[in-house]
Amino acid sequence: MEYVTAVPHPRTDAAESAEPAASSPNGRRSLAVALLCGAAGAAIALLASRQEWCSGVAAVAGGKLPLTAKGSDVTGVPAALAIVGLAALVAVFAVRKVGRVLVALLLALSGAGAVAAAVLGAGDSAALDEKAAQAAGDASATIHALSNTAWPYVSAVGGALILIAGILAVIYGAAWPSMGGRYERSGAPRTRRAKAVDPDRPEELWKALDRGEDPTGA
Repeated sequence: MEYVTAVPHPRTDAAESAEPAASSPNGRRSLAVALLCGAAGAAIALLASRQEWCSGVAAVAGGKLPLTAKGSDVTGVPAALAIVGLAALVAVFAVRKVGRVLVALLLALSGAGAVAAAVLGAGDSAALDEKAAQAAGDASATIHALSNTAWPYVSAVGGALILIAGILAVIYGAAWPSMGGRYERSGAPRTRRAKAVDPDRPEELWKALDRGEDPTGA
């Protein structure tokens, strides 16, 4: 007959190494910095897309018409990638292993794409040229005296923060916790509550032993 005991087996080194390592100093710091950079970067990029990026003057019948263009008029890429990056930052905690690396790479690429789109949009006059053509009623009309604000570069800063969050996720993401882990907040494995056993019924005693419980209540 196999020996049955209610005493839990000692944990092996392999089991201990499988636990989330987010309690390490590097894990905690990288997680905090990545969350801060990702959230702040997305907010900055979205805010910048609603601001004035450039202005100019269009020649129309009877004079000149000043025109302005917001970031969303120039390019919607930084704002779109900011939303993708924010979603990827949240999704990092829902996946593990290879999936986490892929999501972290998506986060980093979103930040890099937002930076590139914002920098390229800083000198783009296509949005103002389109407005000038509509105002003048002439498809060949263009904008004059083009000037740019600092908001495209603010948007690029937001993308850079998302990129930093992605790089941290790639390097340290394996040490971050996952949603629905098998460990409680205290880090201890979950235990089942032992059921009450009737000592007058031997079959219940055997079932308790099979579950790894102590039927004596000791």
